[in-house]
Amino acid sequence: MFHHLLFSVSNGICQITLNRPQVHNALSPDLIREIASAFETAGADETVRVVVLTGAGDRAFCSGADLKEAAGQLQGTDGFSMGDLLRSTYHPMIRAIRKLPKPVVCRLNGVAAGAGCSLALACDVVIAAEEAYLSLLFVGIGLMPDAGSTFFLPRLVGSQKAFELCSTGRRVYGPEAAQLGLITRSVPAAELDQAVAETVAYYASAPTQAIGLMKLALNQSLYTDLEAQLEQEAQYQNQLGQSPDAAEGIMAFLQKRKPIFQGK
Repeated sequence: MFHHLLFSVSNGICQITLNRPQVHNALSPDLIREIASAFETAGADETVRVVVLTGAGDRAFCSGADLKEAAGQLQGTDGFSMGDLLRSTYHPMIRAIRKLPKPVVCRLNGVAAGAGCSLALACDVVIAAEEAYLSLLFVGIGLMPDAGSTFFLPRLVGSQKAFELCSTGRRVYGPEAAQLGLITRSVPAAELDQAVAETVAYYASAPTQAIGLMKLALNQSLYTDLEAQLEQEAQYQNQLGQSPDAAEGIMAFLQKRKPIFQGK
């Protein structure tokens, strides 16, 4: 189904692995389209309850845009538009992640640079190796951050820190990234797989529909006022109140046992 990434589903867990280790999982247009398609596939699969996104190899999660390929486009095509490229590739990829009604856990195993940093920040949970780093290195080639970074960054770390990270492109390693709130958690590289597995196991047994609507409500809260958000909460809660998982959760609470959620 996919040529530039690995895709698997098992026990409610979908794993998407960027698979271009020879170029540090750099984002070509084909890979970007496959990432968007992979998330759409995961969204349509009712058995999937959590998605893990990572990169192949030990050195990089994603090094950003494939600049060799981009340079060829810039030099070889009259009227080439970077804006149109973003609209046709990066934008659908980021939307597919943010609109997915299921949690997305990023296993940040190495460098996340440029659009690779944007890709990580689009995830709901980011667990990084301490040795891994994020860098918005666009400024080094005379460009500005894209693929959603200017949206995610100020909301995660505040406007002044976001400006610093964008305008310097400096490396932010795992421990500092966690301290800033740029990522969820940082662990030694040897503990990364275990930390990710524990987080994924939680979400694979959580009430998926409730998690999905939480994600949607939190996304919408960035654009709405209090009154609109209160009404949105009422609508979503009404929907969840009729779900099998809510019935199971309430019954388990009354019976003083651990609920067994089916993700429905």
